[in-house]
Amino acid sequence: MTALLVACLNGARARDDHPALPITSADLARDATAVVGAGADALHVHPRNGGGRQTMGPVQVSAAIAAIRGATPSMPVGVTTIATIERDPKRRVALVRKWTEKPDFVSVNWGEDGAPALVSALVEREIGIEAGIWTVEDARRFAESDLAKFCLRALVEPTEQQTAAALATAGAIVEHLRPLGLTLVVHGHERTTWAVLRWAVARGHGIRIGLEDTLTLEGGRPAKNNAELVAAAAKLASVGGDR
Repeated sequence: MTALLVACLNGARARDDHPALPITSADLARDATAVVGAGADALHVHPRNGGGRQTMGPVQVSAAIAAIRGATPSMPVGVTTIATIERDPKRRVALVRKWTEKPDFVSVNWGEDGAPALVSALVEREIGIEAGIWTVEDARRFAESDLAKFCLRALVEPTEQQTAAALATAGAIVEHLRPLGLTLVVHGHERTTWAVLRWAVARGHGIRIGLEDTLTLEGGRPAKNNAELVAAAAKLASVGGDR
């Protein structure tokens, strides 16, 4: 079975960061079609309001999901619940309960306040959960929480910008999560993106790529768009990782 390849289309970036960054629902639908053609197995997006700001608002979340599903009906689509969008944990839960077009899955960052309550709300709504694990301490607390049984998978997300440190964190997180039996999707950020992906592919884990995580291809050339990043990651996955 081929490991999962998730495309993260926009994240918190602004249009000024990259000319091809998808912001509107129509942009997301266009990029969804392109990255599916390039090899993506699932999509992760950050819906925006009319001013381009990230939002968990039910109108905007529903519009983004509906547009993507209209373009790629069979592709699983997930959204973020990152606390930088809505700082109040109770408010995040309230917004999730108001979503009318439900995503297939939602990322819940374990290092943020209110993660267990958010998991409960998502389980009630029958929405899949990706546990976002940034640190070894996040991994330890997640493993001790007994909530893995409610999750589709876990995201291993080292944030260090020095390659050796990022790989060490990824390895330590994986060791804590391995006994849980969850599918793991591993990705880096910015300078560590491609080294972390190579490490993950070599160990049989799923990977994530897109303009949310990096603006460049391996070697430093600017990526034209999300589809070019996904195609490069798919090629990497087909030939193996560490070299």
